[in-house]
Amino acid sequence: MSTIDQIIDEHSRYLVRIAYLYVKNWSTAEDIVQEVFVTYFQKSDQFRNMASLKTYLTKITANRAKDYLRSWKHKKDVLFDTIFVSTKGAEEVVLEKERLATLEKNLFQLPLKYREPLILFYYDEQSIAEIANYLQLNENTVKTRLRRGKQQLKEFFEDEDGEVTSN
Repeated sequence: MSTIDQIIDEHSRYLVRIAYLYVKNWSTAEDIVQEVFVTYFQKSDQFRNMASLKTYLTKITANRAKDYLRSWKHKKDVLFDTIFVSTKGAEEVVLEKERLATLEKNLFQLPLKYREPLILFYYDEQSIAEIANYLQLNENTVKTRLRRGKQQLKEFFEDEDGEVTSN
């Protein structure tokens, strides 16, 4: 067994569990660990044995998982799941990809007063109180704008699906 295979065998299960603790998705955790190993093997000459290999790989895994949580892809998924909470059938998976592709476009079509609280809440993960302070608004106003912004996004998707929206 090569050194590469030995390192992967020895550490992959542990690192996937570490990544999962951050991202809460096994498939994404596995992808992150694959990236970690690729990065390690490309830059293994930079590893200076100041810590154990396990500690070093764990740190890279945690950082990659945090990067993923800050990424636009993850934040789109969170917002999409919040707006369209349902169980997914096989047909819905195909539709979901199309909807995710248009989410960003639709988000930026919203009026600023609805778009800004949505971005601050779902993407920057700020609390209602923080958003209210930042925008110099009442907390109830922020809640109303979040609700109305989500409703308008939902209507954008319903209109694209050809469904009649009811107001």
